[in-house]
This record gives sequence, C-alpha cells and structure tokens, in this order.
Amino acid sequence: MEETSSKPKPTALICGVSGQDGAYLASLLLERGYRVVGTSRDAQVGSFGNLQRLGILGRVELASMASNDFRSVVQVLARHEPQEVYHLGGQSSVGLSFEQPVETLESITSSTLNLLEAIRFLERPTRFYSAGSSECFGDNGNLTADESTPFRPRSPYAVAKAAAFWLVANYREAYGLFACSGILFNHESPLRPERFVTQKIVKAACRIAAGSTETLHLGNLDIYRDWGWAPEYVDAMARMLQQDSPQDIVIATGETHALADFVAEAFQALGLDWRDHVVSDPALMRPTDMRISRANPALAAERLGWRAGMHMHDVVRAMVAAEQARTVKAPAP
Repeated sequence: MEETSSKPKPTALICGVSGQDGAYLASLLLERGYRVVGTSRDAQVGSFGNLQRLGILGRVELASMASNDFRSVVQVLARHEPQEVYHLGGQSSVGLSFEQPVETLESITSSTLNLLEAIRFLERPTRFYSAGSSECFGDNGNLTADESTPFRPRSPYAVAKAAAFWLVANYREAYGLFACSGILFNHESPLRPERFVTQKIVKAACRIAAGSTETLHLGNLDIYRDWGWAPEYVDAMARMLQQDSPQDIVIATGETHALADFVAEAFQALGLDWRDHVVSDPALMRPTDMRISRANPALAAERLGWRAGMHMHDVVRAMVAAEQARTVKAPAP
C-alpha cells in the first residue's frame, strides 16, 4: 500500500504582506508548499490589491496584528506558530520619513523589537528575517558597500532601519535567536506604488506616450542607485532563513546607474526622448540624500548561491511593459 506523507506544511508569517515584497514573497512561499499567514493592522478592512494582482488573495491566511502592540504580536505568533517570520512592514518611503519621522521610527523600530521579544518570550525555534536597507550606509562616495561597511544614515527612514538592524544583531548575539537582516538595495516591480520615483517615472512616461502633454517633475537626477527586480530579491530573503546559521547579507545587483539613466531608459522604451518631457524641480529635493549607492553582493553569491538575473535596463523595460498591459486592460471610464 502506498504511503502518503502526513508531514504538515511549514508556516511562514509575513508582516507587511500587502506591500510589494510581501506579496511576491507570499507567492514564492506558496509555490514552495508553505502555509502563508499575512498580517495587517485590521485584516477585515485592509487593502490587499497586490495579493489580488498576483492571484493569491484566497490562498493567504490573513490575520489582524498591530506590530507596535506587544500583546497583539504575541497573540498572533502563539496562535499561528510560524517556523519563519518575515518582517517587511513599516513606513517604506525615504521621502515621507522627513515629513513623518516619529511614525517612521515607531513603525520600523518598535515593530522589530516587539517581534524579536515575542519570539524570545514564546521560546519556539522560530527563524526571523528583517528587511534592512542600503539607505543605512548613507553617502559613501564611490566606495562599494558590503556587510562590513559602517552605517551613516542620512534620513529618518535610514536611522530607523539602522536601529532595527542592531536590534536584530543584539537579539541574535544575546539570546541565540536565528535572526538576520537582508540589507537590500533598491528593488522595483510593477507592484510599486506611484509615490516611489521609479513607478512615478514609468507611469508618466506611459501616459505621455499615450498622448498626455504633461511634464514630469523630478528631484535630483544626479543620484546613483543599484536597481534590481523585486521578485528575485524575495528569493534571497527565503534563502537566508534556510541557512545553517543566521547572517546579515547585502542583496543587490552590483551595478550602479544614475537616476537620469533610469528615466532615459523608460522613455526610450516608448520611443521618446526624456529631455523633451522631464524637468528637475528643486522643490522635490530632499533635505539630505545619498548621492551614490554602490553594492558588493559577493557574500550573497557565496552563502546563498544568489545572483541578480535582471539589472536596471531589464527592470525598466519590464515595468514599462507591465504598465502598458495594465492600461490596455483597464476599463474605459
């Protein structure tokens, strides 16, 4: 008689499941046979448009959790008993963090502390991933950042992410938790909201190509970033929690480009010259900003076997194609 496996599915809890990374990670883990629980402050009224766009809304278990409330965090972890917790929530905009510094610090740092303390309190073998950020490195000039590069944060968002990073390191060292941070450089996709400059560029370029006479206003075009493809980056996250021991790792393509190059690529994909449609607006400049961001993702290749397959030009073209397809499918008003 053929035996059937009764081994239960592993459970992954994703905080921030409604965002770009959370949605792609949920899709990836479902494909790998996980039970996926996604949290929102109020799951009954939350917006899960990204899960719907990926066709997985009905397959993710949704749970209400206020990550700044320790009791709420403990209750959710005790109820669902996840083997893996991915902390991808919190205020995610560098620009907005200058306008909402207190909310940014609380939503990122307090939530990280509550999750770590809840895992320690429950004393279960839970593996914890925290979404770090390349913004923590600040402005290093032409230096290439890796896992040993000091942090010099230049925004409230970066300060919050740096604090969260050291909380993870502290709990790992002090209590032996399997806890690590992925230091992710910029990663984009069609699921990015328009308040992110990359999606703002793509959407405006598509509208202009379709006949709009608008002018696209951007801030500093002379900043340099390492842009990758978000669906690839969530694979790196998952790989980090499958290692024998926890380690903080830089995730990036290793290629740096100017924002002007990103803009040029988007308009060129639509047969347009960006210089005819874009202006740099001083009103959109941030109080402080990183001018150049460079990464060395060698450890990700060595430890995780992970390398970026898509680079800036591929990312832009994919986002433009997705936006054009979405516009064609959208019903007429």
